[in-house]
Amino acid sequence: MPAVSMPATKKGDFFVDYEEKVFEDVKAKPGEKALVTFHTVAFEGSIGLVNILQAKRLMRKGFETSILLYGPGVTLGIQRGFPTIGDEAFPGAQNFAKQLEAFMGEGGKVYCCRFALQMLYGHGEHSLVPGIRPINPLDVLDLILIHRNDNAFQMHTWTL
Repeated sequence: MPAVSMPATKKGDFFVDYEEKVFEDVKAKPGEKALVTFHTVAFEGSIGLVNILQAKRLMRKGFETSILLYGPGVTLGIQRGFPTIGDEAFPGAQNFAKQLEAFMGEGGKVYCCRFALQMLYGHGEHSLVPGIRPINPLDVLDLILIHRNDNAFQMHTWTL
């Protein structure tokens, strides 16, 4: 039987060189914008949370950053909780709300498609995390096109 000759890892150890940065730290030029769109279901994977964090990072790099929740993405912006709204039934249950609130608190804008909110998921505007701006479904494409016309960086998140 082969013997393990390495000592067991312990708290505080690390496996990788997390300090090395390979690429330059890109910052936005004055007036640059970014749009991050979400067509993903809350709690169905990590991409919703990861790209909210990416949107926060874009904003901190100087981009005027907006988030668009449409289709199943509106589920990221719905208030939730158990046993009451705002309660965290398990650790991380309020991650989406907390991160969106922090994003908006730093100046980011969040838009949510009214069609998906009502027709697809049966919620009203009162269900949204405060600060999220509901928009007409016809505004979804126009918001994307406005950002294209402004040469904005766009990151589109899709999961099925």
